[in-house]
Amino acid sequence: MNKSREHIRSITLSAMFLALGLVLPFLTGQIKEIGNMLLPMHFPVLLCGLICGPAYGGIVGLVMPLLRNLCFGMPPMPNAVSMAFELMTYGLVIGLLYRLSRKKNIASLYVSLITAMIAGRVVWGIAQAAILGAKGNGFTLKMFMTGALFNAVPGIILQLILIPAVMIALGKTGLVSFSKSGQAE
Repeated sequence: MNKSREHIRSITLSAMFLALGLVLPFLTGQIKEIGNMLLPMHFPVLLCGLICGPAYGGIVGLVMPLLRNLCFGMPPMPNAVSMAFELMTYGLVIGLLYRLSRKKNIASLYVSLITAMIAGRVVWGIAQAAILGAKGNGFTLKMFMTGALFNAVPGIILQLILIPAVMIALGKTGLVSFSKSGQAE
């Protein structure tokens, strides 16, 4: 595919992922007990980084929580700002690592996914600490562990299952380069 067509394809897909990230929280929000724990905005950003690349994934991740806050008031400020940095990191890291991997297989996908998930949570913690610190409040390790890990377990599990499943399905259609066997495509 020539560069111009690839660029248009990536912009179109990025817009779709952004729209998906704006809508998904309405669906998961219907499950009061675990709706937010499912991390609905993370999925489109991670997929955007994998499919469109790090720049597109990073931009979609940065814009999504801020736009959602402007349109719907959720996530509330200043959480939307720390989420913007977190999701930007997800899109950048997963896109960059996956793009740099020589083999587009399940192992490189999981390395990219898990590294992005860790990096994003660290960036979220730094952003939260900076925002709360500027307001004269502290951000404790307990607050970090609760927000980044304990409350996120259902979403983390779903990401580890659904993101590879989507990539395998897209690989079978030829829409993305992916091989379950480990051979570069």
